[in-house]
Amino acid sequence: MIPWVELDSAATPDGQTLRLKRRGTEYSIMLGTNELMNSRLSGSEEALAQLSIARLKAAAPNILVGGLGMGFTLRAALAALGPNAQVTVAELIPAVVGWARGPMAEVFAGCLEDARVTVRDADVAALIGPAGSIWDAILLDVDNGPDGLTVDTNDGLYSLAGLHKAREALRPGGVLAVWSSGPDAGFSRRLASAGFSVEQVNTRARGKRGARHVVWLATRVR
Repeated sequence: MIPWVELDSAATPDGQTLRLKRRGTEYSIMLGTNELMNSRLSGSEEALAQLSIARLKAAAPNILVGGLGMGFTLRAALAALGPNAQVTVAELIPAVVGWARGPMAEVFAGCLEDARVTVRDADVAALIGPAGSIWDAILLDVDNGPDGLTVDTNDGLYSLAGLHKAREALRPGGVLAVWSSGPDAGFSRRLASAGFSVEQVNTRARGKRGARHVVWLATRVR
């Protein structure tokens, strides 16, 4: 079997270590012993974009993607959007953007150079607000879900106050979409309490196989 090779590592803001690994043509990003993403398992991250964009009515939507990762959500969004859309990607860890343009350039296939894309080295929470109804969709894949595994401050995104802030930053009919490695009944209730119409979709990491993941689709109805 081909062994894993560590290509690079980077510190998270709270002092943990992300590691980029490769085995043949397969890539993995690890946080300690937890695999955050794998280049062979893209289905649920693609669904995050596809399900959200299918619900939008704007001809030229303005979309915020929280978390670059391996670019699965970004590439799926670009494939589903028209030429006048705008996609802003917020990535808190600059090394991840460097990996996208360096060791994982073949995985990203030039999508960061798409004229519709702007990449910001920033916390997505800072780009969500202040309130101003500027986004048609906010897609969050910044962690393992609402429990904030990677960076403790991500918990604020999923708090009731954070969800109210996201709702106010969306235009009426806009969608807040959140990826998670598993279900969370409390999070569904918080979304509803924040004034969203909520749908929870179960999806797979790899086609009809792989781990079961969850995508929440929360729509601002007014």
